[in-house]
Parts: sequence; C-alpha cells; structure tokens
Amino acid sequence: MSLSVKIKKKLPGFELDVAFECRGTLGILGASGCGKSMTLKSIAGIETPDEGRVVLGERVLYDSAGKQCLKPQKRRVGYLFQDYALFPNMTVEENIASGLKRSKIQKRERTQEMIRRFRLQGQETKYPGELSGGQKQRTALARILAYEPEVLLLDEPFSALDSFLRDQLLWELTEMLKSYPGDVIIVSHNRDELYELSEEILVMEAGKGIQFGTAGEVFRKPEYLETARLTGCRNLSRARRISEREVEALDFGCILRTGEDIPADITHVGIRAEDFKPWKEEGENCFHPVAASVREKPLEVQVTFRNKGKEGREICWKLSREAWEKSRAKAVPPCLRVSPEAVLLLRERPKREEIGGNS
Repeated sequence: MSLSVKIKKKLPGFELDVAFECRGTLGILGASGCGKSMTLKSIAGIETPDEGRVVLGERVLYDSAGKQCLKPQKRRVGYLFQDYALFPNMTVEENIASGLKRSKIQKRERTQEMIRRFRLQGQETKYPGELSGGQKQRTALARILAYEPEVLLLDEPFSALDSFLRDQLLWELTEMLKSYPGDVIIVSHNRDELYELSEEILVMEAGKGIQFGTAGEVFRKPEYLETARLTGCRNLSRARRISEREVEALDFGCILRTGEDIPADITHVGIRAEDFKPWKEEGENCFHPVAASVREKPLEVQVTFRNKGKEGREICWKLSREAWEKSRAKAVPPCLRVSPEAVLLLRERPKREEIGGNS
C-alpha cells in the first residue's frame, strides 16, 4: 500500500506546498515551524488543506476538486502526538481500549494483546501521570496500533524524552516498525533519529519539499545549502568555480579539488566535521589549523580552528575520543586534509523552487 500526498495550505508567513509518495518508512526532516506537523495533521484529517489530494492505497482521504474529505475516524490513520495525548483520567488499559469498536470480549482480548506486546504488564491500572516517559510512549503506540491503522504518523516521537531514554526507545521503535505492515511517516528535526528509522527522507524548508531520496543519498550528497545545514554539516563556505574539478572556498581561504565535476550554478561548498583527517605532507585540500580550541566530550572531541594565514570563518573538526587520545600528546596536528570526494557541492535554493517527492 502507498500513501500519495499533494497539498497546499496557507500558513502564517508562508504556504505549505508539498507533494510526495510514501511506500514504507518516510522521514520528514526540517527546522521547527517549517510545516512538518501541519503535513501530518492534514493527512490525518485534523487539519484541512486549502487544496490538493491525499490518497491511501485506493481510498481517497481528501480531494479538494471532488469535494471529498473523510473524517479522521474513517481514515484508518494512526497519529502519535508529540505529547502522546493520553486521556489523563483513564488508566493504561482504558486508554488502549478507548478507540476500539468491538464487542466487550474482543476489546478485552485485543487490549491484553497490546499490553503484552508493548511490555506494559503491571501498569494496567495506572494513570498517565504515574507513568514514565517510556511507558507513556508505549501506551500511546499500543492505543494507536490496537485498531490496526493502515498508516502510522509519528510527530516528534522522542522530543519529550531525555537522551538516555531516547536512545533506548529509538531502538525499540526500530524493532517494532519492522513488523508493522503499513506505511509510516516520522517527523523530526533530529537528523540522527530519521537516519536510523527511515528508508527515505523528505527535507522541508519554509513549507516546501527541497530534497527527496533514500536516507543514505540525502546525507551523502545534499543538493542544497539548506539540506546540508539540516543534515548536520557545520563547515559551509561561499564558493567560486575555477575549473571542472577546482573550486575556491571563499570563506575558508583555500582552493579545493573535488571528486566530481562542478556544476556551473554552484554557490557553496561544505565539509562535514568528521571528514577531516590528520596529514603529514603538504598537498591538495590541506588546511593548517591555527587559533585552535578543543572541547572534550565523553565520546568525541571537537576542535575549532582557523586556516593559517587566512581570515576566514572558524572551521570545525570532530574525531572520536579514542583517536584523540592516540594523537601525539593530544595536540592539534599541523595539517588536516579532506579528500576530494568529501567536498559537498551545494547551491542555494531559488525562492520558488520545489522538489517533489514522487518516486
């Protein structure tokens, strides 16, 4: 089954205008306020687009031209809100059973099945206020999946959790989704979550889809400056094309050789902080760190530096704690190099350009 979405809706400051198809697990990545949650609410029927069409399999959920708009209860769409939206005056057992339209016996059997599946034994009579963050999330998921929705929408599912619990539940959700037969859309501003959970990713900015592809493609080769930022690239510079394989990084104060031909409309280059490597000799794509500052974290080290003799912006290099401990006297090396293949070739997105996610 596939979910097809093509909708428009006027929002304060911009217009939501997205088009994509979901077959499997799709992640929507974007900054807060870019229209991610409104997209989910429009699919679920909580909000109504101004125009467009939403089709799930062969069922039309919304069609402005045909004046068709199914009520949320008839869409068979499961929506997990950021705050889980559990009924505070209902127990875990009552929350899970609340959406079921079955006989008493069937409802009780299905509720017990979901309690076992989500490891909520012993919590049946507790109220949401007595549950941990993880227990609340599992209760909310159990309630949604109890009535077997054909598509599952997860809106920032880990935003209310601390980092330790987030990592634990991220693994649990990954395992759960393997057995879920329907389509899944996950909205987040956290790139790591989406990379782990999603087969494909749609990047959104100011209501528009600006890049669509497999998770690996989007992270490995962002097309736009905005996509590079959202996928975690911190080292970005204005660029001037010199030749087919050479570009001047104006803000880094150096010329970089690339691993592929440089398009004529390039405006920026990017280097991920993890792609710098210590280097012994002078050569292409070399940086000479000066005015370096070091931040040591439990599992990684972040070095911020400027390129010697250049009045460019600060550059960030990240490496594992283990690699830092093995370096000479834990010192910043005199030379760092980035391979031509690691230089990201980027362009700014024209204001009216939209990238559809149809595949």
